[in-house]
Amino acid sequence: MSSYPVHTIESAPAQSRPVLQQLQQAFGTIPNIAGAMAGSPVLINGFIGLFERVHASSLSEPQIQTLLLTNAVTNASEWPVAFHTALALKEGVHPADVDAIREGALPEDVGLAALSALARTLIETRGRLAESDRRRFFEAGFTAEQMLEVIAVVAASTITNYTGSVTRPSLEAQFEAFAWHAPAA
Repeated sequence: MSSYPVHTIESAPAQSRPVLQQLQQAFGTIPNIAGAMAGSPVLINGFIGLFERVHASSLSEPQIQTLLLTNAVTNASEWPVAFHTALALKEGVHPADVDAIREGALPEDVGLAALSALARTLIETRGRLAESDRRRFFEAGFTAEQMLEVIAVVAASTITNYTGSVTRPSLEAQFEAFAWHAPAA
């Protein structure tokens, strides 16, 4: 049981309310993880700024969702895995590619595989890429600028992943079909 409340617009600190209103408009609901983040105006306001920029990058929404799902699996954060599974499928990521990521494997789609591999490697090596990692990413058709954008996506998702792991918000009914549990360590 979590000791962190899942705030509503009404219960959140005043400085967190504009972000919750923005998320309500974007998703039609306030994701439970955002309600948990709202307990800290510093956290939720920092998150939303980066979140907005990530979604305005040169990467497509299926590519971003691939990264976010990969990051959640790599960080073994259960709420974000379910949430980003739903969004990846909604954005048109092939179900087999979504399943592969959820199982810790790479998607069959070459571009998505390059993104997923880079994100996983960034997390696992704390950003210390080998030249072969860089080369694989560029050979898949991505640019140096996009590599930096992937770092921004990893940073944004790390906020969500760590918040989910610390606050352990309940999974909303619409995401229960995508529930995921981290493998035992």
